[in-house]
Amino acid sequence: MKIVFASKNEGKVKEIKSMFEEMNIELVSLNDYKDAPQIVEDGKNFQENALKKARIISEFTGEIVLADDSGLQVDILKGEPGVYSSRYAGEEATDEENNKKLLVKLKNVPQEKRTACFICVLVLYKKNGSFNYYEGKWSGQIIDERRGNNGFGYDPVFWLPELKKTAAELPADIKNKISHRGQAFAKIKNSLLKEIQSRM
Repeated sequence: MKIVFASKNEGKVKEIKSMFEEMNIELVSLNDYKDAPQIVEDGKNFQENALKKARIISEFTGEIVLADDSGLQVDILKGEPGVYSSRYAGEEATDEENNKKLLVKLKNVPQEKRTACFICVLVLYKKNGSFNYYEGKWSGQIIDERRGNNGFGYDPVFWLPELKKTAAELPADIKNKISHRGQAFAKIKNSLLKEIQSRM
């Protein structure tokens, strides 16, 4: 089975590829399609953005498409940065710039009030236009000190009290099991395994 992952984000592509390793699936990304259309993520929520990406890329490639929209929601900031997570500090913002803006906004907020969660919504879009949603949620807190070199985005400031580590300090195999993307992916994996078995 061939699946196009509707992203050029190398961090996400690497994570998803590692999750697909044991399955008989050929995963390619938008980095393999140089003329892929640019998609404006103007949805009001993660579900709308993920579905829009999946539909447009499936129509463009003629393939089964996996698309995700994910981001960080900070409770005291009323869910910010949310759907703007990757462009919180501007359209071409770097991870460092996004983290900096977040920490400035939380400057005088005590640690116990810095609760946050990562949300991931995956959409698997089939060639016939049918699709399914798969969701995952990962709770933690935001800390000021950036810690760890693994991961990307807000991982270095996303603190997991029960593990006493940030998401960026976790080994990939652990993160892929417990993260928001890992949770959503476990659901999609079960669904795909059933489909592959039904074809055999």
